[in-house]
Amino acid sequence: MTRYHHLAEELAALITQGTLQVGDRVPSVRSLVRQRGVSAGTAMRAYDVLESRDLIEARPRSGYYVSDRWRRQVPQPRRSRPPRKSTSVEVSELVFEILEATRHHQAVPLGSAFPSPHLFPWAKLARTLGSSARHMDPWVTVESLPPGSAELRRQIARRYLLSGASVQTDEIVITSGALEALNLALAVLTKPGDIVAIESPTFYACLQAIEAAGLKALEIPTHPTEGVDIGALRQAIARHDIRACWFMTTFQNPLGATMPAEAKRELVQLLAEHDIPLIEDDVYAELYFGDERPRPAKSYDAKGLVLNCGSFSKCLAPGYRLGWVAAGRFVRAIQRRKIMSSLATSIPVQEGIASMLRHDGFDSHLATLRAALQRQQQEVVRCVKRHFPGEYRLGVPQGGYFIWVELEEQADAMRIYREALAANVSVAPGPMFSARRAFRNCLRINCGHPFTPEIERAIALLGRLI
Repeated sequence: MTRYHHLAEELAALITQGTLQVGDRVPSVRSLVRQRGVSAGTAMRAYDVLESRDLIEARPRSGYYVSDRWRRQVPQPRRSRPPRKSTSVEVSELVFEILEATRHHQAVPLGSAFPSPHLFPWAKLARTLGSSARHMDPWVTVESLPPGSAELRRQIARRYLLSGASVQTDEIVITSGALEALNLALAVLTKPGDIVAIESPTFYACLQAIEAAGLKALEIPTHPTEGVDIGALRQAIARHDIRACWFMTTFQNPLGATMPAEAKRELVQLLAEHDIPLIEDDVYAELYFGDERPRPAKSYDAKGLVLNCGSFSKCLAPGYRLGWVAAGRFVRAIQRRKIMSSLATSIPVQEGIASMLRHDGFDSHLATLRAALQRQQQEVVRCVKRHFPGEYRLGVPQGGYFIWVELEEQADAMRIYREALAANVSVAPGPMFSARRAFRNCLRINCGHPFTPEIERAIALLGRLI
């Protein structure tokens, strides 16, 4: 635990145990620096944590005070309860309609799947890629055909090692974004008509891939903070011929759930017992707010059954379309399928990103990005609590850039989406995250853009439409 988290927990205990009462003034940042011997930055980050938990509030030109909101904690969304039957998927039209409507610049991007482009080091990327291209050995264009750039794969393997997973360089295949990696995995593991187990709710691109491949989806009950229900998955395996699982085990989109380490271990063991491969969508893993990156399910894989798919699109270079799959025992099949489908991923981009990872620019950028995303999430959560009426449930993850809001049963997310869009505010309605178009009273809100008065007005509008 970091120093500012320790400090925040100490102050939180004073509030929850009654030493500091609602309305009491808490020590100023300057006083905290003097009393605790910490830096001003540490004190400010501790107060940011307390504000995000509604334990304190800032009053202009007056300081920080114990908030009355902490006693009115918003509950977590409920565990999903999908039917036990598999189903064909028909969501592409709905998803395409929503994506087409939300990509326009004039719409406030609460429904976007992407963080703000202003959070990324474009100038540094351009310099690094330009320098790399100028010094690139022409033979690299031949040698970097699938599985891809040897140097980039070495750098990715090093990142895995830092997360507790031992992945060999020759197990990694470079792809054109994570979505290609995920689709390649699905193509290698399944044939039309097969059943794929997915989370409920799940990322809409997963549904689109299943639909395009002619597969059936089996939605597994999913907890809002701890991910897939292992007990429910065990029962599903007993009832159905599941050919693969597609799960996002860390900062799941849209819930934000992260499976605890022991649950990831149990998941991998369960699937290994039945020889069922796991496609692990791990694209948000670097966007953690805590002290260390959560371990992937891949780190518990002894049989090569976990295909861990990652990307630089969410954490470094959106639009560059650079991803990978650590494919375990399926690496040769993935490599062959990659050659047949798109031959190779841009080699100058591979070499440029490898250079950026090698010279440590990546880690300093990530630290800045994580801090920005956490601040933005805190602001959006405070704004939702201020403007949303009635009873609702709210998932606030410890990483990524989405929050999931479960409204009262009678709420109509599709109506809210359409009326908000007419006012140039986008939001992602729950039905786009389900094979059955469920979650009709749920919204996913993007926290990946700098908080502005425009975003506050957009959230206030959503509150009025509920």
